[in-house]
Amino acid sequence: MEPAFGSELVGLACPIALDGQLVLGSGSPRRKELLSLFGLPFEVRTADTAEIAPADLNDVETVRFVAKEKAEALVATLQPGEILLTADTEVWMDGERFGKPRDLAHALTMLQRLRGRTHKVITAVWATDGQRWETSENTTLVTMADLPDSWLQWYVDTCQPLDKAGGYGAQEWIGHVAITKMEGDFDNVKGLSLVSVLRVLRPWLR
Repeated sequence: MEPAFGSELVGLACPIALDGQLVLGSGSPRRKELLSLFGLPFEVRTADTAEIAPADLNDVETVRFVAKEKAEALVATLQPGEILLTADTEVWMDGERFGKPRDLAHALTMLQRLRGRTHKVITAVWATDGQRWETSENTTLVTMADLPDSWLQWYVDTCQPLDKAGGYGAQEWIGHVAITKMEGDFDNVKGLSLVSVLRVLRPWLR
C-alpha cells in the first residue's frame, strides 16, 4: 500500500525544482498537459511498445509492468542528468483489462459493458535516470450511468476514443454526463496522477 501523501513534500520548495532534465516518455496530450502544471521544463520522447503483460499478473501488476516496459524502451536514450518518466493507464472490471479499443465498434462495445457499473482506473508511473528506478500506482473507482446506445454511439462517432483506455476520456463530454461517482484521483483517470509523479520524482526533487 502506498504511504499517505504529504511526506513527499517535506523540505521541497514551491515551485518544485528538479536536479536534472525531465523526459516524458509519452506522446499523450493529456499527460503533457497534466505534467506541465508543475512548471518543470520537459521534453517528450516516445517509443513503440507491445503493451503486453504476462497473463499471471493481477491488475496493478499488469499496469506496472506495461509502464516499465515503456521506460525500458527509452532508457538507452537517456543522457547524463536526464530523468525519464513513463506511465500506463488501464481500465479494469471483473478482472478484465480494458485497454485502448481496436476500432470504433470495439469502443462502443466497451462502453456498453462499462455503463451502469463501477470499474477501476489504474495508472502506474515509473521514473529512472538509468540507475535508480522508482514506481508508484494509483487506483480510482469510477461509476458510470446507464446511458442509452444512441448516446454512446454519438460519443464514439464524435470524440475520437481510440487512444483512450476503456474507450472514453473522463475530461470529455461523456465524463460530465455519464460519470455519476468517482472515488479517488481525477487526474489518475485522465492518465497521470500528479501525486504519483511527485512520489517517483522525489529522489531528484529539491
